[in-house]
Amino acid sequence: MSTTEMAVSPAKAIPGSRATVTMSTAFAPAVWGTTYIVTTAMLPPDHPLFAALMRSLPAGLLGLLLARTLPHGAWWWKAMVLGVLNIGLFFPLLFIAAERLPGGVAATLGAIQPILVAFLAVIVLSERLSLWRLAWGVVGVIGVGMVVLGPGAAFDSVGIAAGIGGAAAMGTGVVLTKRWGRPPGVSAVGFAGWQLTAGGLVLLLPTLLIEGPPVNVDAVGVGGYLWLGLVGGLIAYTLWFRGVGSLPVTATALLGLLSPLVAAVLGVAFAGETLNEIQLAGFALALAALACGQLTPRSRSAASG
Repeated sequence: MSTTEMAVSPAKAIPGSRATVTMSTAFAPAVWGTTYIVTTAMLPPDHPLFAALMRSLPAGLLGLLLARTLPHGAWWWKAMVLGVLNIGLFFPLLFIAAERLPGGVAATLGAIQPILVAFLAVIVLSERLSLWRLAWGVVGVIGVGMVVLGPGAAFDSVGIAAGIGGAAAMGTGVVLTKRWGRPPGVSAVGFAGWQLTAGGLVLLLPTLLIEGPPVNVDAVGVGGYLWLGLVGGLIAYTLWFRGVGSLPVTATALLGLLSPLVAAVLGVAFAGETLNEIQLAGFALALAALACGQLTPRSRSAASG
C-alpha cells in the first residue's frame, strides 16, 4: 500500500481542545452569514461603505479600549497590512461583487477562498500542499454553487474580478496572520482591535467622500449596526483570529463555507425562500466539505502501525 493512499482518523484528527477551538472559530463565518439579511432588512439602503465602516472602526476602537495595548515596532505596519487585507480591502470588494452580481454568484466566488489559501500556504508558509483539503475545497465550491446559483445567474466582469479579489485579499490576510502569529502579551481582542481599527481608518475617507452617513437612521438601523459591529465585528474577528493562530490554515478557511449556508437558511426562515432537491444536496456537500476539511489525514501504513 503506498503512503499516498490516505485514511482519516477522526478521533486523533480533532482532539477535544481542537474541536472546541474549531466550533468557536466557526461562530465567526456563521455570524457573517447574517450580514446580507441584516443589511437588507435593517440598515438604510445605498450605504454599503458606511455599513462596512460601522462594522470595523467603532468595533476596533472598542477592542483597543478593552485591551489597552497598541502595536509596537514592526507590528505597526504588520497590523496595517492585515487590517487592509482582512477588512479595508475585503469589505469594499465584497460589496462591489454583491452589487454587480447576483448573490449566488458572489457567494460562490467567495467560497473559492479555501482553494486560494491551500496554494498560498505552500508559497508563504512553505507547507506541503494538502491535497485532502484542496479536494474538499473544490467540493465546497461545488456545494455552495448548487445551493445559491440559480438559472438566471448573470456574470459581470467587474463583479467577478471584485469577488475573486475579495477572496484573494482575505485569503492572503489569513495566511499572513498565520505566518506572523500574535505578538506575546497581546490578547485576541486586542489583536482583532488592531486590524479592525486599521481597516476602518482605510475605509473612513472613501466613505465620507463617496457616500457620507445616512440622513435618517432609526432604532432598527442602530440595532443592525450594533449587530454588525459588536457581534459580526469585534466578537467574530476575535474568535476568527484566535482560530487562525491555533488551527491548520486551510482547515480554518474551509469554515468560511458556513457564511453562504447560514445566509441560505436565513432566507428560508425569514424571506420565504425554499430549497429544492439540488440545493439540499449542495447543502449536504458543502457541510461535508467543511467537516472533512477539519480532519487530518494520515497514511494507512501509519494507522496499521
